[in-house]
Amino acid sequence: MEKFDYKELVYSFHKEMLANNFTLVYEGEITHQITKAFTSLTENKMDSYSEDANMKKKVFHVMVECLQNLSKHAEDIRILKDKGYSGSGIFIIGRVGPDNEDYHVLTGNLIENSRVPELTEFLDKINNLDKNGLKELYKKQMREATLSEKGGAGLGLIDIARKTGEKLDYNFIEIDEKKSFYTLRTKISRKHQSNNI
Repeated sequence: MEKFDYKELVYSFHKEMLANNFTLVYEGEITHQITKAFTSLTENKMDSYSEDANMKKKVFHVMVECLQNLSKHAEDIRILKDKGYSGSGIFIIGRVGPDNEDYHVLTGNLIENSRVPELTEFLDKINNLDKNGLKELYKKQMREATLSEKGGAGLGLIDIARKTGEKLDYNFIEIDEKKSFYTLRTKISRKHQSNNI
């Protein structure tokens, strides 16, 4: 039996984090306590960059929305009876770009394949709207959409697009006939310091 080489794995992962300027990588269940811990850790890192208050506020807002989105999909997976699929997800944040000018928040989690077409359509709709269009869609969803007890109506995704002024970069990797792995990358540019609302 081949021996597991943890040293090579840890070193390789360390190099990847440094190369991509990832400051926080987490895989597991998302709870309120985890969210608070991430916010605190990210604040400390941003303080070391002497980041201004407006940028910190924007990054924290996007982080929380992404974590809530991740948590919601994880709950959807947990209620399925299949074994071998946890309700956990992956969360990554880093300062990326040629001059480290952008913060990137990346999330990944399992979702049911039946949800992929609807989610794809909604994400594309958000990406095709300008600032005013996003504002109107947000109002429309608030007025007309049925909110579940978990939040819903896609308000978090719309809000992320409004706050960042950036397109949502997403992908779905099919795992099997029932589930896919949904990835979402959100960019918060340091060049656009003004609030996009």
